[in-house]
Amino acid sequence: MVVGAGPVGASLARAIQGLSVALVGQRPAAVDSETFDARVYALTPGNAAFLEKIGAWAAIPVERRTPVHAMRIYGDRSAVLEFDAYRAGVPELAWIVEDSILQRALWRDMEVPLLAGSFGRLDEIDAKLVVGADGANSSVRQQAGIGVKEKSYGQVALVANFRCARAHRNVAYQWFQQGAVLALLPLPGDHVSMVWSTGAPPGEENLCLEVERATRGALGALTLVTPPRSYPLRRLSAERMVAPRVALVGDAAHVIHPLAGQGLNLGLQDARELAAVLASREPRRDPGDLRLLRRYERARAEPILAMDTMVHSLFRLFSAESALAGSLRNAGLNLTDRLPVLKNMLIRQAMH
Repeated sequence: MVVGAGPVGASLARAIQGLSVALVGQRPAAVDSETFDARVYALTPGNAAFLEKIGAWAAIPVERRTPVHAMRIYGDRSAVLEFDAYRAGVPELAWIVEDSILQRALWRDMEVPLLAGSFGRLDEIDAKLVVGADGANSSVRQQAGIGVKEKSYGQVALVANFRCARAHRNVAYQWFQQGAVLALLPLPGDHVSMVWSTGAPPGEENLCLEVERATRGALGALTLVTPPRSYPLRRLSAERMVAPRVALVGDAAHVIHPLAGQGLNLGLQDARELAAVLASREPRRDPGDLRLLRRYERARAEPILAMDTMVHSLFRLFSAESALAGSLRNAGLNLTDRLPVLKNMLIRQAMH
């Protein structure tokens, strides 16, 4: 049983082979084809391949998935770090897909039975394995007695979409602003999606001018096309990812700062790994066997720790106000930009 019908839970339900699976959650609402969803994801090519394998990628309309061909990262001084897919010898660095479009694609032709409504009690569930894909406030995690380490970042992520006067040319932009991080991600046509992680978000009436100022007019005049919305940012790490007959995936197990856009990517990698472990289990091995589930936990421990540490370290480095920290972070960006071999290595690592 998979509890949580969001992108991670739905992808896992599609990926599990050879087991009877039920999904607990709500079917996603119908997609408005005339407007863009304010919440978008930057999917790695590795996860795009996973979605293709489970039959969901082809269900995403071509005109609603946008390849990222380059990325430009600006420090809080004059530092710039650029990544280019062509120079790295890859087709794209990432794919930008709207949340609602991805969820509808995952649900298209879904053959897994849906148990609508809220999750009950673990001790009342007749299932060999319960997977918690039910988000940062996971009921499955709480009932399994798995503790968490959690801390607020003191910021919100403000998301909105804009029409831009200048062509984005499939470039993703990011600006570090001494603690705040502003990203503009390419959408189809002349649109971009914004994620602004900040402790002091501007009001809707001044949002376009504030974003134009913060981005130094990189995409010209901006026109707001979706109402902005925000959600608080926190760092969360489950003390364990498994318990007897229980496994956690996605935000139920880990939540990181969105500055690297890797939250959903980590969750989809959880789903990939757990599905692979279950598929490769020995004949007659119970899928809820704790020794089996620990294979999944061990496989995911290092990638999750590495990503969380890297993202949190970047946040702390760019939040520091000392002159030395400012010099170090901007020098680091410039130095990395001058080392093509290092940049290509980072690109290929991130693509998976």
